[in-house]
Parts: sequence; C-alpha cells; structure tokens
Amino acid sequence: MSFDWSNSALARGLECYRAGEFFEAHEHWESIWLLCAEPDKTFLQALIQVTAAFHHLQRNNQAGTASLLRRSLCRLDRFPPEYAGVAVEPLRESVRAWLAALDQADRSPQIAFPKISLLPVC
Repeated sequence: MSFDWSNSALARGLECYRAGEFFEAHEHWESIWLLCAEPDKTFLQALIQVTAAFHHLQRNNQAGTASLLRRSLCRLDRFPPEYAGVAVEPLRESVRAWLAALDQADRSPQIAFPKISLLPVC
C-alpha cells in the first residue's frame, strides 16, 4: 500500500493531529489501518498510538499517555529513519523526550506535542 498524505483519510488525520484533535486523527487513521498489510499496518498503528496517547493526556490520564507512547515507540523503533513519507527519527526523538518529561513530572509537561513531519515529495 502506498501512503497518500495529500488527499485521503491520512491527510485528514494529519490535519486533525496538527490541530490537537487527537481522537479525530485516530479515527481517520484507523479507517486506513484496517485495510493495511504489514509492515504498513504496524507503522500506522504506531502513529495511531501517538494520537491516542495525547487524547489520554487531554483527559488528564498521564499513565495512559506514557503507556501508549512506550508501545508506539516499540513499534516505531522497527522502522528506518524515514518510512511511508514520514520523518520517523524526529518523531521517535520527540516521543522519547515526552516519556522522559512524563517520568519527571507530576503534571502535564510543557513541551510541544511530537511533530509528525512529512518528507518532501520528489
């Protein structure tokens, strides 16, 4: 499967994610995830877990946030620095920063949500 980030449920999910509408992003991406085969299925599941993590954070569930981020990172670690049009390494680094901040904070860390960056299209 080729990921189309320009005009699909993937694109709508990314727009929602960037707007902080994490539940909606999750829903858009899940509709694609259901149709995927491996390894794309695992990759998209990792992105969905990032969105679900921050939905938990919006509901003041830091334990759920950390748990989902850890599971997402385990999946993301299986992929190269760039995959399916996404800059994976910066995303991994941001998820690690969030996990470190959550481990040290008794309230929501004041750092930016992980950015999901697309690679330039040639």
